Amino acid sequence: MGHCLNLLRFLLSSVLLSCLCGLSSATELSFVTCGSVVKLLNIKHNVRLHSHDVRYGSGSGQQSVTGVTSVEDSNSYWSVRGTSEAVCYRGTPVKCGQTIRLTHVNTGRNLHSHYFASPLSSNQEVSAFGEEGEGDNMDEWTVQCGGSVWKREEAVRFRHDATDALLSVTGEQYGRPIHGQREVHAMTGPSQHSLWKAMEGIFMKPSEIPMGNRDSSHAHTEL
Repeated sequence: MGHCLNLLRFLLSSVLLSCLCGLSSATELSFVTCGSVVKLLNIKHNVRLHSHDVRYGSGSGQQSVTGVTSVEDSNSYWSVRGTSEAVCYRGTPVKCGQTIRLTHVNTGRNLHSHYFASPLSSNQEVSAFGEEGEGDNMDEWTVQCGGSVWKREEAVRFRHDATDALLSVTGEQYGRPIHGQREVHAMTGPSQHSLWKAMEGIFMKPSEIPMGNRDSSHAHTEL
């Protein structure tokens, strides 16, 4: 089965387990771990990172990435994964300075950027790229935070490794067919527009068994 299908099955099984076993009341982790499926909130503009099977009409023509105000939209879930060069074992805390990929759960494409201009602000375009979680090195982002690991209550930045630009929102709104959604792009300088926080999702617990063996235990909020 493809990576995207596996992620969707994982989400559905987690919801079922929550109903049967009360896992939603499990102690929540204070940090983000590899394998977690999360929603990311841009703090300045109060929108969640979002994608969908709608392509840009300009620039790269790849799958668009936007910001939405809705809390419940399932198209705002992203899986935290390692890169092709560095495995990110399920349940391992994501370190500050670690390079990761963010894979859109519903379409299996990775958060991506490149030197195309974004359609509204002419900043650097951010798109979703690849198939079943596999794209290229332009899908890699470094987590910038203040301590040793990415804490859930902490505002962090995501720096695009290939271009040094930061994942950002500055408030421009689209018209049809995605009316009211905000443009997401990348910008060179840090600002309030580039601060993000982990919100709802499934947070994988660190495994108590040796590294490399995957643990399916998790803490989960709002699905």
